[in-house]
Amino acid sequence: MPNAKVLSEKQAVVAQLSEKIQNATAGVIVDYKGITVEEDTALRRECRENAVDYKVVKNTLLRFAFNNTGLSDLNDLLNGTTSLALCDDPVAPARIMNDYAKKLNEKFEIKGGFMDGKPVDLETIKSLASIPALPVLQAQVLGTMLAPITGLAVVLKQIAEKQGAPAEATEEAPAAE
Repeated sequence: MPNAKVLSEKQAVVAQLSEKIQNATAGVIVDYKGITVEEDTALRRECRENAVDYKVVKNTLLRFAFNNTGLSDLNDLLNGTTSLALCDDPVAPARIMNDYAKKLNEKFEIKGGFMDGKPVDLETIKSLASIPALPVLQAQVLGTMLAPITGLAVVLKQIAEKQGAPAEATEEAPAAE
């Protein structure tokens, strides 16, 4: 039996982990066996840049945290080396972890995950990963909204040129004094 100090420290870790899981919109559980320090550093850098909280977690502590948050269905995935990626954006952890799983093949494997407090399977994670990043989506929407306005401006310019008006608006001549 662990002493009271160690037990209280572990309970604090489980409480903190439970809170993070509860507050996260999505999370991905990964088996990271065999990745190098360089690969791990690059992964952590990309996670930080995308506001993804990535941690290596002991399976027993994560099991307690999952039980506290109603995600006990994920307990079967907790074997071997385990890390957890959490984020408020449901797409970011799935996209980053899926990209690394493709790059590193057998060294890095997605076990499963959750979204909005419910477990999701590997196929759901892969489909989330195929969604472009938020800035890309915003640019696509903006481009779609600007397309009709741009088209109208081009048509009006062509009509004006056809009627003999110069291509560019002419400036008014300075007034004679």
